[in-house]
Amino acid sequence: MTGSGFSGGLGARAPPEESPLIQEQLNNFALLGAEWVLYVLVALSVLCVVIAFDRLVYGLTSRTPEVSLMGALQAYLDGGSASTLLAALKNMKGAEARVLSAGLEAGIRGGAASARAALDGTTTNERAKMDQRLIVLGTVGSNAPFVGLLGTVIGIIQAFHDLALDSEEGATAVMAGISEALVATAVGLLVAIPAVVMYNWFQRTIKGRLSRLAYLSDMLMSRLHDRQPAGS
Repeated sequence: MTGSGFSGGLGARAPPEESPLIQEQLNNFALLGAEWVLYVLVALSVLCVVIAFDRLVYGLTSRTPEVSLMGALQAYLDGGSASTLLAALKNMKGAEARVLSAGLEAGIRGGAASARAALDGTTTNERAKMDQRLIVLGTVGSNAPFVGLLGTVIGIIQAFHDLALDSEEGATAVMAGISEALVATAVGLLVAIPAVVMYNWFQRTIKGRLSRLAYLSDMLMSRLHDRQPAGS
């Protein structure tokens, strides 16, 4: 009874048969080489260039002409009518004109509190438009070196595999394989550095535009508060 139970317990603890299969699949994946990693990095670099160009075009086309905007706003602050400023803002393009137009429209209807809410809400919406797809630049900038490092590790694994198969010219094969594998790390850095630079530049530009929007909003609110009826 005891002997049969003991042998049954040993049989239950037999090693799983899936482990060699999984290991073989991982080895086959590693032996694919680092070439596919280079293609991935090149594709990521092209994607970053496309996104940077798109964001640059959007930033240039979404600006309100400063001279026209400040002239119309200053005329309103000097005692001009709100309807005149609103009409001028409606004829302008750009984030600044859209934010001030929404705030002034709400202020005419509901007073200073409504204007402030409209200004804040429209500014948030404009910021979301400015930030669109920039997360891709940040993600590529922070992860491209690791993708390149993965290619280097895979290339080194392949080089030592070639060494095991060909012992006569193994040293030459290993050195050539390692030098090719290190290219993946270099390419990963070449992709990451411009992506980080572009991401930081766009973030700084957006921060500057948001500061300008806050300044223009405060200027508009100063006049709307003056127009607020006493006691309201």
